[in-house]
Amino acid sequence: MTAAASRAGHVHVVGAGLAGLAAALSLSRAGRPVTVHEAAGQAGGRCRSYDDRALGCRIDNGNHLLLAGNRAALDYLDETGAAGSLVGPAEAAFPFLDLAGGRSWTLRPNPGPLPWWIFAPGRRVPDSGALDYLKALRLLAARPGATVMQVLGPGPLMERLWRPLTVAALNAGPEVAAASLLLPVLRESFGRGGRRCRPLVARDGLAAAFVEPALAVLATRGVAIGFGRRLRGLERRDGRVVALDFAQGPVALGPADAVVLAVPAPVAEGLLPDLTVPRGSSAIVNAHFLLDRPGRLPGGAPLLGLLGGTVDWVFLRDRLASATVSAADDLAGQPAEALLPLLWRDTAAALGTPGAALPPGRIVKEKRATFRQTPEQAARRPASRTAWPNLVLAGDWTATGLPATIEGAIRSGRAAAAALG
Repeated sequence: MTAAASRAGHVHVVGAGLAGLAAALSLSRAGRPVTVHEAAGQAGGRCRSYDDRALGCRIDNGNHLLLAGNRAALDYLDETGAAGSLVGPAEAAFPFLDLAGGRSWTLRPNPGPLPWWIFAPGRRVPDSGALDYLKALRLLAARPGATVMQVLGPGPLMERLWRPLTVAALNAGPEVAAASLLLPVLRESFGRGGRRCRPLVARDGLAAAFVEPALAVLATRGVAIGFGRRLRGLERRDGRVVALDFAQGPVALGPADAVVLAVPAPVAEGLLPDLTVPRGSSAIVNAHFLLDRPGRLPGGAPLLGLLGGTVDWVFLRDRLASATVSAADDLAGQPAEALLPLLWRDTAAALGTPGAALPPGRIVKEKRATFRQTPEQAARRPASRTAWPNLVLAGDWTATGLPATIEGAIRSGRAAAAALG
């Protein structure tokens, strides 16, 4: 197939998560005719919002923290006209509270790339010294199979910074998380100065930021999106994909047509049994609590990191307080009735109201939130290109060079579009 024919062909994007939406945006912007097929009844994948009848408000399926250094995510929002949908402090600031000891502090990287903040006790983690932070340079020489703990080692900085950062970014504890995946997180945030570390959250929810504006732009470009369309198989012949088998009927591909397969790793493996993908998954458990009045976190911050309890982070949006527990495989099997009071206890302490009565709440479990980001599974991530020239892959589980995050998902979609020429 010639490059000109490839550019002229119709592209079928299978999956309307952020990877699929990013691919569709890139392809449609380049003038390619695009159709998006989604198995579920809505777009967004694991980045979605919905109206909760019990709480009487809109909630996200989970809490997602972005950083000002997430250029792909910010460019995506620029393209969809949603650049103002993320909010955060004017400067990088990460407040923490140790629930066990009652101690609190705020990590404050300085704006520029030279990290003089590590020499300022008021800006760094308590009981840490400047040389402790320089140990992060060991990640540059870490062997491929190393874990975060093996590279950075135990100590106060591990428990008060590296562990919470690893659990948040890799959805795994440092004892099992791949050191190779923490490196790009640090390189693109702390490694570039506080301006790139500024925390950002979706002001009006994930759908309002990442999904609805993207769908609106795609509609203006004539991109059709079909929901409830589960792909059952791909017909391959003569070295290319020639048809897509949906429950509604087959879709034949022309000589210049192509496919972006933007589905979860287990689904991709089921469709392409000879494909190597990461195995296993890690859960995230979230709790959303509706307060009787607007809450407040220390310093008016939109989020607070917690140590010494069950909850890892608390996010606050007016009356909605949301708690997140990552690497939560054990918790994911417990009933909501047991989880709500457990997670409220930590959330109430974060809000400065310890012992407060349990408000209305909702537990949301993402049992397959990310692939298991160990060294062994990270090595199984495939590239965008496949053995079939008109089939490419997208998803945060592909070889993006980043952990399974919003940023990684969007980059994968852009890379998949670029691979089609």
